[in-house]
Amino acid sequence: MSMLVRFYLRFAEAASTLRSPMLLAVRLYWGFQFAQTGWGKLHNLPKIVAFFASLNIPFPGLNAHFIAGLEFIGGILLMLGLGSRIIGFLLAGNMLVAYWTADHEALTSIVSDPGKFYAADPYTFLFASLMILIFGPGYFAMDRLIAKRLKETA
Repeated sequence: MSMLVRFYLRFAEAASTLRSPMLLAVRLYWGFQFAQTGWGKLHNLPKIVAFFASLNIPFPGLNAHFIAGLEFIGGILLMLGLGSRIIGFLLAGNMLVAYWTADHEALTSIVSDPGKFYAADPYTFLFASLMILIFGPGYFAMDRLIAKRLKETA
């Protein structure tokens, strides 16, 4: 039995070395997706404002600009690993609002019909944002470099 436990502990340690590369891949891919989505919104603001108004989102003009900027700039910051947890929090909140307003039926069917929940557009964006919020940006991030520099100067 102890041989099995040692094997498992070694395996777990080896698998843990993939944490930072995985977080980097998530940040790069989903950061790019967020930036691309935000860029599209920035170039179609009248349509986004009308869509937000149709969803009864308060101050649709202001919110359209804010969300477009958040997704574009937030996506870039996510790719860089800069302010990652704050950006992850803001983008996760954005995706929860997207679920609540545009995909409410999918949100409310999370237990009764989970396929509807995870097939909705916000799901993977929400999942990626929560991963970065919870696990951080990983080793290959500007956040780590800044923290290292601050620690050296302290």
